[in-house]
Amino acid sequence: MDNKKFSEEWFLIADADLGSAAFLQNMKPIPIEIICYHCQQSAEKFLKGFLASMGVEIAKTHDLPQLNIMCKALDEEFTQIEGQCLRLTDFGVMVRYPYPIDINFTDMEIALRDANEIKRFVSDKIE
Repeated sequence: MDNKKFSEEWFLIADADLGSAAFLQNMKPIPIEIICYHCQQSAEKFLKGFLASMGVEIAKTHDLPQLNIMCKALDEEFTQIEGQCLRLTDFGVMVRYPYPIDINFTDMEIALRDANEIKRFVSDKIE
């Protein structure tokens, strides 16, 4: 499979995660933890899609800062999304298990904003 086709598959799934996060905001009560999880998943898949587009083997990790380091090795401008990656990372694992995690509506709004910023950033790099 060529790099472009492989990366496009990552981006389709990333968009589905982000779309799910947006859709879930309409539920009552709002599933804040699940929305944050989908935001993390979207960001992870956008970063992996960028790496795939560059022909890099995809690491089996949910660690966004680590994925961002891999992206920065190819393009130093990925420094611009370090904060977003750091904020979203815990949502990839912590919300999936019965561990207490203190997140609120504002955290969810920030997660949605961060995930959308990562999408825009990566999309601009690919075009």
